Amino acid sequence: MAFYRQAGTIPRKRHTQHRRLDGSLYCEELMGEEGFSADSALLYHEQIPSAIVDARPWTLRDHSTVPNEPLLPRHLRLHDLFDSQEWKRHDVVTARRLVLGNADVRICYAVAGEVSPLYRNAVGDECIYVESGSATVQTVFGPLAVGTGDYVVLPRGTTHRWVPSLDEPLRAYCIEANSHIAPPPRYLSRFGQFLEHAPYCERDLRGPGAPEVVEGTDVEVLIKHRGSGAEKGGLAGTIYTYPRHPFDVVGWDGCLYPYAFNITDFEPITGRIHQPPPAHQVFAGTGFVICNFVPRKVDYHPLAVPVPYYHSNVDSDEVMFYCGGDYEARKGSGIGLGSVSLHPGGHSHGPQPGAVERSLGVESFDELAVMVDTFRPLGLGEGGTASEDPAYPWSWSGRGPSG
Repeated sequence: MAFYRQAGTIPRKRHTQHRRLDGSLYCEELMGEEGFSADSALLYHEQIPSAIVDARPWTLRDHSTVPNEPLLPRHLRLHDLFDSQEWKRHDVVTARRLVLGNADVRICYAVAGEVSPLYRNAVGDECIYVESGSATVQTVFGPLAVGTGDYVVLPRGTTHRWVPSLDEPLRAYCIEANSHIAPPPRYLSRFGQFLEHAPYCERDLRGPGAPEVVEGTDVEVLIKHRGSGAEKGGLAGTIYTYPRHPFDVVGWDGCLYPYAFNITDFEPITGRIHQPPPAHQVFAGTGFVICNFVPRKVDYHPLAVPVPYYHSNVDSDEVMFYCGGDYEARKGSGIGLGSVSLHPGGHSHGPQPGAVERSLGVESFDELAVMVDTFRPLGLGEGGTASEDPAYPWSWSGRGPSG
């Protein structure tokens, strides 16, 4: 994210002395990507950030997947994964249930009301879509207030915790990459500025507030990192104990930091005829892209068909999370708010019976959905198999294998 920010107190030149009032030095930490040849940030700590006094294993939730065999389109009802009171005892980090995943990305879901532990993902960036609710994401860079409709992008290695509001559940659709997540390169100039054709820009991004130093001793941080255990999807967990609270940054600057972007600030690209999914793209990672479908004017050719045509994802699996409005193309399928559809490569899919005719002459769609397209096949996690609607694969034909 090549949009420079600075906060707190920093020295005039990088890698030079930064001293407290008593003359002692702050500890400078360079947090950088791709072997320090890409975006980075410099953080100034009160204490040595490497100092730990204990380390022990953290047993992760089940990250294993089962193949989508036989090859089927799937409908998953994520709101069925948590009961109406269970969320009050759960947090966004440890309560995540794996819905779908492959070697590039994991899609999880959580409903939470508790403050999460301090947490750091050392595997890849995270992009959390806040379906509903509000929270403060406290980070080593500073606090970030988030709410319904926000994408929260957390760079790999960012120590943070989620503090939900107390009056309603926080519903979080969690996209965990094994890479970095960034705006699509075609939206950016060669120097990293958003171009005029991009559907959002720097003004729409909210960075963290000023860093806040927190006191504390023997503070635990949960770390998800790369591991060899196939039963956990190649992931492992460790709990570090720090002698002092890791939120001890007095200032930072750079182009690497957490930020929020609200889906209502995405300006949809429309045309006389139906626009393909890349027109709706918002982020990209290695092996996957993230798109969103927002309320918008639709096609204005006199013979336009506003709903999507039937299409085959010959290179990708398509995952759609339905999180608002009324999705015209899926009427009659059982899909509703909180649903996820998986349309795998090799399966031709499109509007439900009758949707094409109903859409003719429609001038606008009131729909809200987050789509993830992956370029490797997705397997089903335990949250996916626990929430599946078994009737969905036959919803286009109206009959199942029994006749």
